[in-house]
Amino acid sequence: AIFLLLPTLIIVPMSFTTTATLEFPPVGFTFDWYGKVIGAPDWQTALMNSLVIACAAAALSTVIGTAAALALHAHRFPGKALVMGLLLSPMVTPVIVLAVGMYMVFSGWGLVATRLGLVLAHTVLAIPFVVVSVLASARMVNPSLVPASLGLGAGRFFTFRRVTLPLIMPGVLSGAVFAFITSWDEVVIALFLADAQTRTVPIMIWNQVRTNLDPATAAVAAILIALSALGVLLSYKFREARS
Repeated sequence: AIFLLLPTLIIVPMSFTTTATLEFPPVGFTFDWYGKVIGAPDWQTALMNSLVIACAAAALSTVIGTAAALALHAHRFPGKALVMGLLLSPMVTPVIVLAVGMYMVFSGWGLVATRLGLVLAHTVLAIPFVVVSVLASARMVNPSLVPASLGLGAGRFFTFRRVTLPLIMPGVLSGAVFAFITSWDEVVIALFLADAQTRTVPIMIWNQVRTNLDPATAAVAAILIALSALGVLLSYKFREARS
């Protein structure tokens, strides 16, 4: 794990260098590059786009993925394996294939270069993570609790809100965290669907790497690493709570 993570972590101290180019070991110590990222209009726009799109995609995929997972867990129906395969297919389909397909479809719908288009695309990518997480939680719930609640006179919505949802909440929250990270870090589909006004942080990093690689890029990368690490820690805590 250290061997795999070390090259990634090296970028963090490089983001504090006082030189105009990336160097390791870094020269001096300064937060100026973080200030440049936060203060630059292009980075501000990209950060806001990434935040809005990631939050919206996480919320939408959590609702859809939770509903799908509960339906798959509670019911037997013809084609159930096919439905499960379709829901999980974005996890195994090459992202470039999804990007080309979404671009062709979204072009006809007028969703290219819009936040809505990116939200829908990232939702498709994130749904499998929610489905897997919620299914794992649902399988740990005592199956007699829901019939018992219904038998005592509670309605289905009340039973879901007061019995089912609290029991599967760690899985729901864990899936939401992974959905947010999936959207926040995604770059391939964003390159196909975004324009100058809707570009996200990963696109900005991609452009910087190709044209003008400076410590500001390392600062953004360090922020992404911190957010991803925080998301993994939160997911781990949710899974601990579930167990």
